[in-house]
Amino acid sequence: MVDPIVGMKWLTKVLMDGDSGLNIMYAEMLDTMGVDRACIRPTGAPFHGLVPRKPAMPLGQIDLPVTFEGLSNYRTETLTFEVVGFHRTYHAILGQPCYAKFMAIPNYTYLKLKMLGLSRVITIGTSFQHAYECEVECCNHAAAIVASKELADIRKEVIEEAPNPKRSTGSFEPTEGSKEVLIDLRTTEGKTVRTGTTLSSK
Repeated sequence: MVDPIVGMKWLTKVLMDGDSGLNIMYAEMLDTMGVDRACIRPTGAPFHGLVPRKPAMPLGQIDLPVTFEGLSNYRTETLTFEVVGFHRTYHAILGQPCYAKFMAIPNYTYLKLKMLGLSRVITIGTSFQHAYECEVECCNHAAAIVASKELADIRKEVIEEAPNPKRSTGSFEPTEGSKEVLIDLRTTEGKTVRTGTTLSSK
């Protein structure tokens, strides 16, 4: 179990993503927090959406206490995070499981998040300048990925899977192992259909 103080003093640059079905913690952030990686539980379930066209395999899962607000009025809940080994632009990503656990209500227009605290409603907010700086950092990180070898591999896969542009959309190209079969044996018109040789006579 991790000390709640450790969980509350580091996560100052967090992306609240209501579209994400996972809470994500970066392995680099765990190292910065001083959390032993031995606390990570192994898991074999990949997830999608972080790496284009590819499943992402997490290093495992970890339970961490997350606290919002200060000492006079706060709310602490233990969240399960998927730990990933990617380069981080945020300290963590808090998704739908976090919203549900804290019963938090976001307002993206005003960059506010509200939830119940010990004595009153907790309101978490940020400045538009800080949000803009985070967005610029994410864009720069995405641009670096675009220039990486990983994207070259993805492009290669897309080209291999793309349909042949020279092939007419209305043309029919029989596969190997096909044969012509008469549609109606009682007539002499000789109309046939092409079918696979592996099909039964019925």
